[in-house]
Amino acid sequence: MSISVLILTLNEELNLLGCLESVSWSDDIVVFDSFSSDRTIEIAKAAEARVFQRKFDNYAAQRNAALTEVNYKHPWVLMVDADERWPKVVYDEIREAIIKSDDVSLYHFCRKDMFMGRWLKRSTAYPTWAGRLVKLGEVSVRRDINEEYWTSGKKGYLKSYFIHYPFNKGISFWFERHNRYSSMEAETLIKEMQGKPNLFNLFSTDPTIRRKSLKQIAYRLPLRPFLAFCYLYFFRLGFLDGVPGLTYCRLRSMYEYMIDLKVRELRRQEKGLPV
Repeated sequence: MSISVLILTLNEELNLLGCLESVSWSDDIVVFDSFSSDRTIEIAKAAEARVFQRKFDNYAAQRNAALTEVNYKHPWVLMVDADERWPKVVYDEIREAIIKSDDVSLYHFCRKDMFMGRWLKRSTAYPTWAGRLVKLGEVSVRRDINEEYWTSGKKGYLKSYFIHYPFNKGISFWFERHNRYSSMEAETLIKEMQGKPNLFNLFSTDPTIRRKSLKQIAYRLPLRPFLAFCYLYFFRLGFLDGVPGLTYCRLRSMYEYMIDLKVRELRRQEKGLPV
């Protein structure tokens, strides 16, 4: 059984070719673009991928549009980002899984984050699960940033992993991107933190639900950016990742601090106070 591949893009000429080559095992590759101004479209068409374009508003809306407005060749779609690489061993496991199980409609994979030529095994709190393989018509995407996947069927977790290169465009781009991410995250958190977190979800058998519940509690803690650094660097043994691990943990702490500052700013704006 074959699988369709969906790649969301915006100015990904540096990453796209490598990504396309890594999923060349698929005979139906769709590039869903947010009106790139570089060579992204040219590269996609040269690789014989099908190209569609939609103006970006948020990640959930973009993924939902890509899943509902495009006609795919196969009932299963693997959602991929351009800075990721998906080895053929992943496809082999996927093919076996979807043949054997007819009640699962969303499969999760582990992600290996790379930085300075090294896998950040500990400082990224590996393993973190990402829902990526969806059965068309049975999965929807919610939450504008750091999306959540909702399914009418069961969830599955596969052993294979994909490789992520979040720093391929350099540190400057990482800061630029996470400046946008932190703004979107702050706006979403303002809405989510109005209610009380469900402590029972901390003991859920679903790792996605556990992580969401832990996140809702963590964002209420004082000194959260510092605690995030300590958690990744000391508790999760990020120091064993060497200089790349230390650098990454510091960057994560900076990102969390950006979110906190923007949440504080939004709350002051809501009260009519000067920012």
